[in-house]
Amino acid sequence: MQRTTRLTRELSLLATEPPPGITCWQNGQLDNLRAQILGGVDTPYEKGIFNLEIIVPERYPFEPPKIRFLTPIYHPNIDSAGRICLDVLKLPPKGAWRPSLNISTLLTSIQLLMAEPNPDDPLMADISSEYKYNKQLFLLNAREWTEKYAGQMKEVASDKNQLMADEEEPKGFPEIREDGCGRAGCQRCDVQGEEYERIGLRREILGASTDPTMRAGSRSL
Repeated sequence: MQRTTRLTRELSLLATEPPPGITCWQNGQLDNLRAQILGGVDTPYEKGIFNLEIIVPERYPFEPPKIRFLTPIYHPNIDSAGRICLDVLKLPPKGAWRPSLNISTLLTSIQLLMAEPNPDDPLMADISSEYKYNKQLFLLNAREWTEKYAGQMKEVASDKNQLMADEEEPKGFPEIREDGCGRAGCQRCDVQGEEYERIGLRREILGASTDPTMRAGSRSL
């Protein structure tokens, strides 16, 4: 009961007064949430949209939610499965979670971690080493991952490409008769009494002919 009341209140607050760059909503069941974090300005994650999964345990708020990234991110403290190394996501003594914290606080902390990685407590040792000793390469790789996996225009571009493919898909051609192409009002093709080879030529013009011998005969006209 306490978890339900608390989560209902938190989700209502997140809907009406969300932290900047953060959204959170219920994903079916009350204990299964989704969130989005916008990459911060002047970070390699800028203009990226990162999706997260939040699983709220039965003992919440006495136990922290389990949060992981669904969107791949190139970061020293976030592994390939989306797990996050952050003290407020763990119980004491190793962690800093306490019941007075909430989901909004956790998401804000994750947003801050994205902007300020902690290479001294990494989940990804190779990325941590790169961050510490070759910062420019890290920034380049992080930007590339952001563009590839979290770009805001990714879904829009996909929809646009599909639309263009649909428009370019052949719609078929009208049946070509021996006495003309069958297209109403076609002054070039709607001619009575043409020879079959001339019909083959009109098929080639329309792009509907699939018979190589017919096309060869047409070109010889």
